[in-house]
Amino acid sequence: MKIEELEQKAIDPGPDKIIAPGFNYATVTDKIANTVLMPVEKTPRQWWVTLLIAFMAMQGLVAGSFWLFYKGVGVWGIVIPIAWGYAIVNFVWWIGIGHAGTLISAILLLLKQDWRTSINRFSEAMTLFAVAQAGMFPILHMGRPWLGYWLIPYPSSMWLWPQPRSPLVWDVFAVTTYLTVSLIFWFIGLVPDLATMRDRAKHKWQALTFGMLSMGWRGSAKHWSRYQMAYLLLGGLATPLVVSVHTVVSFDFAISLLPGWHTTIFPPYFVAGAIYSGFAMVVTLAIPARKWFHLEDLITMRHLDCMGKLMLGTGLIVAYGYMMEAFMSWYSGNPHEMFMYMNRATGPYRFFFWMLIVCNILIPQSLWSRKVRQNVPRLFFVSLVVNVGMWLERFIIVITSLHRDFLPSSWGMYYPTQWDWAVLTGTIGFFLLLMTLFVRVLPSISIFEVREVLHHLAPHIADDDLAPQTGMGD
Repeated sequence: MKIEELEQKAIDPGPDKIIAPGFNYATVTDKIANTVLMPVEKTPRQWWVTLLIAFMAMQGLVAGSFWLFYKGVGVWGIVIPIAWGYAIVNFVWWIGIGHAGTLISAILLLLKQDWRTSINRFSEAMTLFAVAQAGMFPILHMGRPWLGYWLIPYPSSMWLWPQPRSPLVWDVFAVTTYLTVSLIFWFIGLVPDLATMRDRAKHKWQALTFGMLSMGWRGSAKHWSRYQMAYLLLGGLATPLVVSVHTVVSFDFAISLLPGWHTTIFPPYFVAGAIYSGFAMVVTLAIPARKWFHLEDLITMRHLDCMGKLMLGTGLIVAYGYMMEAFMSWYSGNPHEMFMYMNRATGPYRFFFWMLIVCNILIPQSLWSRKVRQNVPRLFFVSLVVNVGMWLERFIIVITSLHRDFLPSSWGMYYPTQWDWAVLTGTIGFFLLLMTLFVRVLPSISIFEVREVLHHLAPHIADDDLAPQTGMGD
């Protein structure tokens, strides 16, 4: 039997397969490398349009930050008692979006899930760019960036500031650790593919750039042995971060005595919500990218189906958290807790509360259907809805718990100003700009890991018959 027939038999067509039929080691490398090395004039028009829109949206962040630093946080809609506004809402939202990258890269790696290979690089980059957006908000919320060192627990004999018992200081440790480990994990995973780009580069500047980034990789057995050990150790190190980072973020709320915040369910509830929103963002970004660069053969319906199932599973955990929050406010018998929850459901912000329920609980139930999970427009719509719903969740948690506290005479309403919206829109634009550039200038799919999966799917095909001379080693 011919090699092509063996390969076709090993990789049957259909929605349940990780790689479409007809691929070998050489064509996998060509397919992924061409998205980076293609001439500028062949770049898809949709990519240029997205880049332009993202750049224009990012100007909202530039203008909003400049005006904020010039005038102070009074340009935002924050008032007493709503001292936390969009800055903290957006901070928690962006941190949550970054969680899917660590989950896909680290946990699914340890669980040996082959379907992760086509989306892990993409999600890791999403993690870095989302955490970069989140990291700006503590500085912006201060209004005085020259005092940003207050967030760092430097030695202070008077212990006036910083306050090491404050979870806002803990956030500095959690977020910086998360960003550092994710960056190292992402870069180490890129090294073999950067060497492939170096060997296939068509211009000298490309060869020099990729050559420096690949750090002398030659694909020797020693290189691969050390790489596999380092990658596995980093995967094990990154796994606890999925739980620890957003747990620490939830402590910003949970250790307070404010009704609606002071609850022990927040740590697991925040972690599940973070993974929920993170997978929704991966789907939202992966679907256009696979269409623009014709990667449907590598990011198959199997990948979208698996992410849809994970969205459904984490969404059910989030729904359970909502129900427990309502139940405990009633079961506790605390009039302040009961009033807080009724105020969310029937008060001035009730529209946003019920939109939250629709977006995060009701609409995602359609993911039980295989026809929704494996229908690209429907899955894309559900992922957009979840992204909006998870932002509304953070808005409800922060704003409705603050605007009516223990003293009725101090009740107030939060109305975001144009500068609140400018900063939010600007960070979304900045995030999309970084993601758009990433899918064009670096391999957004891991070449060597997809080739490894191909080897697992067709173990009876001799490596020598299929392996191209790419400089990677096998």
